[in-house]
Amino acid sequence: MAYNVDVRTLNAVTVEPVSRHERKERTRRALLDTALRLFAERGFGGVSLREVTKQAGIVPTAFYRHFASMEALGVALVDESMRTLRGMIRSARNDPRTSTGIIRASVRTLAEHVRANEAHYWFLIRERYGGTGEVRQAIGIELRLFSRELAVDLARFEYLREWSTEDLNMMADLIVTAMLGTVLDLLEARQGDTEADERIIRTAEKRLRLITLGVPGWRSAG
Repeated sequence: MAYNVDVRTLNAVTVEPVSRHERKERTRRALLDTALRLFAERGFGGVSLREVTKQAGIVPTAFYRHFASMEALGVALVDESMRTLRGMIRSARNDPRTSTGIIRASVRTLAEHVRANEAHYWFLIRERYGGTGEVRQAIGIELRLFSRELAVDLARFEYLREWSTEDLNMMADLIVTAMLGTVLDLLEARQGDTEADERIIRTAEKRLRLITLGVPGWRSAG
């Protein structure tokens, strides 16, 4: 059976053209996502600009419309990863009213973020300990910023209010170092092993409680 369609009765569908800005942002995103995947697999030093652009589907010369160098792309990934994490941990710290609650919320927030962004964390861990140049320096700066923000929060607790800035920063550095250890433990655990994740989380909570309880005792003894 045939049907006749009167085209005059069809509603016109307007397709909005993609703006130049949108195209630029899509290409930039493709470069970041492609580079992150490759960096997580082989490390920053094992990936070339040509390889990134080829897998992102653009010509090498187009790369420089978005990043001045591969190092600049790496720094952008560091900023993207750490900015999101700092915001999430900050929210977790601001919610509970006790140190135990803050530790629990912070560790679980960290674990959730690691599991949702494993490629980001493999990149950060590898470049933090084995990288060189601008990317490693950017990670160091972000971790120091993370630690300084934490030190400000620690000063809000009654039993820490009389501490010097130097001592608060020292305690914050210990906490950040412990959290980096937790990140590595999670990455090295088998994916999908919820029991292993839970053990890692409980161990991380104990580490942080040990720091928050032990450091004040050490200071008073000194």
